Amino acid sequence: MPDYTAPPSLLEVHPLGKSPVIEDKDEGVVLAESSAIITYIILKYGEKQSLSAEGALDDLYYTHYAESTLLPLIVIWQRLSRFTNRAPWYLRPIFGYVLGAYREMYVDPDLSKNSEMIEKHLSKNSWFARGSKEPTAADYAMIIGLEGLYLGKAVKSDTHPAISGYIEKVHARPAYQSGLRKGGAFKQLDAAGE
Repeated sequence: MPDYTAPPSLLEVHPLGKSPVIEDKDEGVVLAESSAIITYIILKYGEKQSLSAEGALDDLYYTHYAESTLLPLIVIWQRLSRFTNRAPWYLRPIFGYVLGAYREMYVDPDLSKNSEMIEKHLSKNSWFARGSKEPTAADYAMIIGLEGLYLGKAVKSDTHPAISGYIEKVHARPAYQSGLRKGGAFKQLDAAGE
């Protein structure tokens, strides 16, 4: 929708009317929440990967970290800018100052800390689950947040080469390209909410 919300028709599919949501008609399952959807699809249709104990723990951690820590932080970061840009013109300087100060004091340091943790992890591992030769649930959960950080210029290829290389690797995968062809062009808001 123009206001970046899901269409009202989603209320017919799920009581919260939010996206993402899937419906597996063969099983009579309607499921919302990205990590739950990812896990369901992998359990039902994916090939079982043999992960080390450390790899399995990474997979569990980063799958839940994506929605519990990283994405909420990115959403706050984007919404602070969007709110300022959509305020009445005479209030924008005040909102810009107050919300900008809040962002600089609380959000930007957290984004930096999170980006550095991810950069360090990816500089030592091909995928989020240590030792994995293929993506796991954690990779599917993490990519949208990493794309948001990159598009919003919170991470850059010169300062975060491991994250940038990871994004390029994911984008080059045939499955990712197939998803774009089937689902249409990907559009994510940048830091200004545009």
